[in-house]
Amino acid sequence: MRPILSDNSLISKIRAGDQQASKLLYQRHESYWFAICLRYARNRSEAQDYFQEGVIKVFQVLDKFDVERGTFKSWSNRVLVNELLKYFNKQKWQQSFGDLEQAAYKAGEGETINDAISAKELTALIQKLPTGYRMVFNLYEIEGYSHKEIATQLQISVSTSKSQLSKAKRMLREQIKVLFQ
Repeated sequence: MRPILSDNSLISKIRAGDQQASKLLYQRHESYWFAICLRYARNRSEAQDYFQEGVIKVFQVLDKFDVERGTFKSWSNRVLVNELLKYFNKQKWQQSFGDLEQAAYKAGEGETINDAISAKELTALIQKLPTGYRMVFNLYEIEGYSHKEIATQLQISVSTSKSQLSKAKRMLREQIKVLFQ
């Protein structure tokens, strides 16, 4: 039985030209990477497009990964998210923020997301959010960006980021309520 190599060992092998190591690293992280893409996409097909572009970018810039600065998993997550943001900025998606007021939502204040909801169910609900809500929610709640960082990345104001997060949470709460009725 072959020992399981760490990500750092695989990366060293990849840098030395070992294609098998690339395959192993990809297989180890593909489901995690795809889950990230699913959260940002409206559907599975769109997620597959993001996934393909993002993974290509991860391997293109692999030489920039620095083991001293953190784990490969967190670094690759950041690369994928940055690629998604570049894609959205190219598509001028931020214009959709003006249309978000039309999104219908009703929810009480002070509620929290129920822990009983599965990750798969939550991902499906996040996918239903309008684009701006979905982006801000993912960046803030899941990726850990600050509102200032989100505003810079998405070319919106800090107050717009905060507002979109609040509205996304309300919409998710309402969708969760419906799920459990």
